[in-house]
Amino acid sequence: MPAMTAVDADAPTGDGTPAEAVGPLVRGVGVLRRLAEAGGTLSPSALERATGLARSTVDRITATLARMDYVRLDGRDVVLTPGVLELGNAYLAALRLPALLGARADALADELDESVSLAVADRDGIRFIHQATRRRALSVSFRIGDLLPAERTAPGALFATEWTERDWARWRTRRAADPRDTAFPAVPPRPEPARAQDTADGVDTVDAAGTVDGVHAVDAAFADRVRAARRDGWALDDQLIEPGLVAVSAPVRDPRTGRVACVASVVSHTSRHPAAELPATLLPRLRTAVEAMEADLRAAPPPEPGPAPAGLATWTTASKQELGRDFVESLARGLTVLTAFGEGRPALSLTDVARATGLSRATARRALLTHEHLGLVTAATHEDRAFTLTPRVLDLGFPPLSRTTLPRLAEPHLRALADRVREPAALAVLTADGTEVQYTAGAGTSGVLTVRIPVGARLPAAATSLGRVLLADADGPLSPELTEVGARGYALADEELESGLRSVAVPVRDRTGRAVAAVNVATHAARRTLEDCVRHLLPALRATADDIQRDLHRASRFTKVPTT
Repeated sequence: MPAMTAVDADAPTGDGTPAEAVGPLVRGVGVLRRLAEAGGTLSPSALERATGLARSTVDRITATLARMDYVRLDGRDVVLTPGVLELGNAYLAALRLPALLGARADALADELDESVSLAVADRDGIRFIHQATRRRALSVSFRIGDLLPAERTAPGALFATEWTERDWARWRTRRAADPRDTAFPAVPPRPEPARAQDTADGVDTVDAAGTVDGVHAVDAAFADRVRAARRDGWALDDQLIEPGLVAVSAPVRDPRTGRVACVASVVSHTSRHPAAELPATLLPRLRTAVEAMEADLRAAPPPEPGPAPAGLATWTTASKQELGRDFVESLARGLTVLTAFGEGRPALSLTDVARATGLSRATARRALLTHEHLGLVTAATHEDRAFTLTPRVLDLGFPPLSRTTLPRLAEPHLRALADRVREPAALAVLTADGTEVQYTAGAGTSGVLTVRIPVGARLPAAATSLGRVLLADADGPLSPELTEVGARGYALADEELESGLRSVAVPVRDRTGRAVAAVNVATHAARRTLEDCVRHLLPALRATADDIQRDLHRASRFTKVPTT
């Protein structure tokens, strides 16, 4: 992984960075990208090596990102948190395509029992904006936000049918500089090309650049597939990424412009569908779904602008006053500019961004120029130009968090709760029949006498505080006891499951307000009375549930978050 260039905020640079670029913002974005490429976790020393920054600079950047709730400092590691999803969510909300078309993709996946994806163009690559995957041992592992080279995908051939000569030139430059696709961590790198070899016995000459008789074989094949996609209106991926993986794709066109808005793909394995059979077996149903998607786009009303972020400039100023040198205010303000965009706010002028964030026009302008240089925003060329987010915003931590689960989201919060109250905490869900709760995450304590219920254990729902708070949210008539639990928002269990065991639980709700899980704190009757549980444990428990809910709502806005 190449080291990131450290850029001074005000000095002109020789690497193409504009003189007005905000150096700390450039460096902070680089740290987020390196974290995302590493799967979401790196030590400060590893970040120092990956970015080429001084350790003191890394420490200040990560402290600022932690204050913004984009990372957490977990022991010796820096870990991306669901808070960073706000950046990618802003792009996806402004784009609207996942919200308008995601349900169609999900329905097609259910009908075919195959994975279905939606992808948009990102320069000479493709980037996923929606995934409907199948739960099986052999499954597709691509995530929302993953970037793939166009020439190794079926969607890439469809997007390339609209490329200009400038686009083709940029693609050829990238291919020449990176023939193994090492800049695309979501795909396996190509094998090392062979050195020049004997042409005897009909073997072509292959040099270190991977050329065959002076023509790049991969590039020539891609050009052929683009011509076929232009002719047929669909494209095929016959194990271009790795052996066994096949896909068929069709374009979803913007009803206003007729251009490709996104590409829908059905992805399978050769053990289920040989590539040659995809046009006959999967393409007809895919085309029907694409027609419905295009009808949805035509019928979609203009979006109502959602609420813009408020008080961001005030918050960053207060954080700087509190943390001093450890808080890099220019980095925080630069990142908040990205959150000014969203549903109903896909294109914003400089004035719009300044108004939404509370930043001065000068500060907003420098942040936008920096983001434009980094490829995170693009702007119209006319004088009163409007800025829009690009798919590259998804680089900033979205892929490693787009496949998270509720237990993973809850674990750091449960650990913090257990440390705070010095009692074990747990997360549980209701089983399908509603008779038991299943423990899915937990955090223990080091006391001699403590509650230890392993993850995966099941207990009677009616005898546990976790079960009662979930049963109180169920549809249908409730007992007086459960009605009271629902009204007060928490449940107590007093030595009903086991002598000496007391617990208090509260619900964890999804974006619709439905209780999908519950968290509790358990204690021994000799340590705390029921009144102590309500007075001292319940406030901390509710705060923890709020933290888990906030992360769940961020993570589930455009992705499905399994509860187990």
